[in-house]
Amino acid sequence: MAQAADMQFYGSLPLFEEFEGVADEANYRPLPEGWSLAVADIVDSTGAIAEGRYKSVNMAGASVISALMNALEERDLPFVFGGDGALAAIPAALAAKARTALAAAKTWVAEELGLELRAALVPVADIRAKGLDMRVARFKTSEEVSYAMFSGGGASWAEAEMKAGRYQIDAAAPGTRPDLTGLSCRWNPIVSHHGAIVSIIAVPGARGNGPEFQALIADIVALAEGEERGGHPVPQNGPEPRLSMRGIAMESRARASPGKRFLVWPWIALQSVLLFVCFKIGLNIGSFDVTQYKHDLSENSDFRKFDDGLKMTIDVGAWRLTQIEERLKRGAEQGVCRYGLHRQDSALMTCIVPSPMSRDHMHFIDGAAGGYAMAAKNLKATLAEDGPQARAVTP
Repeated sequence: MAQAADMQFYGSLPLFEEFEGVADEANYRPLPEGWSLAVADIVDSTGAIAEGRYKSVNMAGASVISALMNALEERDLPFVFGGDGALAAIPAALAAKARTALAAAKTWVAEELGLELRAALVPVADIRAKGLDMRVARFKTSEEVSYAMFSGGGASWAEAEMKAGRYQIDAAAPGTRPDLTGLSCRWNPIVSHHGAIVSIIAVPGARGNGPEFQALIADIVALAEGEERGGHPVPQNGPEPRLSMRGIAMESRARASPGKRFLVWPWIALQSVLLFVCFKIGLNIGSFDVTQYKHDLSENSDFRKFDDGLKMTIDVGAWRLTQIEERLKRGAEQGVCRYGLHRQDSALMTCIVPSPMSRDHMHFIDGAAGGYAMAAKNLKATLAEDGPQARAVTP
């Protein structure tokens, strides 16, 4: 009985629909006892991005989510996509399957993408033993999709522990492949329409995650909301259709081993061509409604989130960006926040699409030239300048 309630915990959480609610602790609930955090990121992601491999970095981060969702057979898995990594909350009964999926993902990322994926499984009990917590909320992005938001400081601590070499998961045997059904990377970068695509990370400063930090988050969200469609980087009618041969090749790597790739590549290429034609001329095929799909593609995107801090990739004009930066600088000077941001010309979209015929497809948004990884690098630079005291109090 307890295990059944444990499995239903996340799906039973109330939904909030206004993004400003991420700053309201009343929307969050503690994770049940016995749960764990699956955390993963790419080692030296900034180096890979400098080499122009940002699409591979994003694919690697999304592969963690896809591998966990498929292995655990959980569509309602609470997770956050971080650009060069991911975090997911795992019920106690599924911890062993999650460990196996993460081990397989490490091997696949190394063999197919040439990147090193670091992964760990951290007990929530250990987080609470450090005086921190793991609380989760559900933000309703659209009628079909919701995304998890996390607070309490536990996610940041778990990531730091992983990077320190603790709770590590070893890679699976060579040739082991996770189930990455639904993972796709067919879209070319989405060009800014307002001036710049800006990836922003804002975390609590010396004063902690109190009312002042929550007010700052509300202010930043309100400033972004003043832009058309709240700064959403994906056009309301979907991105401009283009064929991405690189995306087709990458998706083929996710679907099949090298020896069987020639069997799946033509099918993925055909699907991509059909999608391109449908978008270009507004063609419906069978039960596939291209107008509905375009709308859902935009509505289901995770261009803003909260994971012990605010993360947004938004399309904004110069004046609005100046206003956002000034608010962040003022918060930093007051010890309310620490922040990093990164400007680029376009956004990148990586997707989990179980079926084009269903409306619950999910789309992960990051900046196309470093995004969150570069914003995090800039955040770390400010922490280094502020000295060890700032690093100790910032998640």
